[in-house]
Amino acid sequence: MHQTLICSETGQTYDIDRLQNLSDTGKPLLAGYDLDSLRETFTPQAVRARGERSMWKFWEVLPVEAPEQAVSLGEGCTPLLSCSRRGPFEPFSRLSVKDEAMNPTGSFKARGMSAAITRAVALGAKTVALPSAGNAAGAATYYSARAGIECFLFMPEDTPPANIVESAVGGANVFLVNGLISDCGKLVRQGCERFGWFDLSTLKEPFRIEGKKTMGYELAFDLASPRVATRELGLELPDVIFYPTGGGTGLIGMWKAFDEMEQLGWIGSGRPRMVVVQAEGCSPIVQAFQAGAGHADMFPNAHTVASGLRVPAAVGDFLMLNVLRESNGTAVSVTDEDLLQGVHEFSTHQGIYACPEGGAVWKACQQLAADGWLSPDERIVLFNTGAGLKYNHLFPVDNLPRLDHADPDCLDALTD
Repeated sequence: MHQTLICSETGQTYDIDRLQNLSDTGKPLLAGYDLDSLRETFTPQAVRARGERSMWKFWEVLPVEAPEQAVSLGEGCTPLLSCSRRGPFEPFSRLSVKDEAMNPTGSFKARGMSAAITRAVALGAKTVALPSAGNAAGAATYYSARAGIECFLFMPEDTPPANIVESAVGGANVFLVNGLISDCGKLVRQGCERFGWFDLSTLKEPFRIEGKKTMGYELAFDLASPRVATRELGLELPDVIFYPTGGGTGLIGMWKAFDEMEQLGWIGSGRPRMVVVQAEGCSPIVQAFQAGAGHADMFPNAHTVASGLRVPAAVGDFLMLNVLRESNGTAVSVTDEDLLQGVHEFSTHQGIYACPEGGAVWKACQQLAADGWLSPDERIVLFNTGAGLKYNHLFPVDNLPRLDHADPDCLDALTD
């Protein structure tokens, strides 16, 4: 169980036994654990021996006293898929995809919501609220339903229809807003003040990051060499991680996981180079990184078909920028045209129907390899953060050929 909550900017500690949002300075709170006390019992060998098929196999560094306390739908334990060397993927010899579409509600958001709602309910929350441009809404809806609490969602009116439908079907109180996610966030803040809801916005409570960090723990096990599984620890990390970044919780969470694993004695000090991928129409972190800034300005007129990347301002901007610099990583933006092409290439060459955010990381990988920043022989992990099925509206099929089954010559067209 976590031992303390710490302001990510000042280091000031906060009460762990009541609901918390941002620190007094308006910065995210991060959960800390007594890792020294866990070293003897919380080991890779112990984790491997567990039958739990979810992220809660790492429960000692999650917000519970025991795994059965979790509000869970079986999130985590997603596959790491090796990419076949065909078509545009041919140059890459050790390229893999961590496919988060296999989570409940079809995205990586399930991890964060499982942890956040687990802790919120334990501390007495009856109603949660958040802004969402997509997958977080669905995850919040269904974990709230699982926990038996009420959920209020404020979503841009052009949010993908699948996300709106899944939230409404799941019983959430859904409100469509004529603005961006930042505008939705203002309404959430006002509603929380007025009605006493608990704010589950990205990085505005401490535990969504705890769920997301399990992606980092899992990667170390996914890449473990079978040759050393019976001796020492055998855990490995990739050389480079490409991560599609809106609010950045997963990026920050994985970096936190690597630090915890080192303190636990599971890995050494080596780290992957972390790559933030954003859309050209909304790339505040890319611009701030390239400018050498410590914070990102609000991105004007944010627009992209990848709704998870349309976050014009992120409360954890400075944390993301720190991760990039500490890891010797970088930040890249891609056009909407390219990221949708990336979805097609994933689908036709790898059999993975990726979300547009997943298409973005693949095109960024190609871009950095062409620029010489990245070697195709490095061990590279791309994150596909959600299911392409939620974006069917972006791929019209009105021009497909039609056949009349009653016409005996209908297949003749195939030979023309």
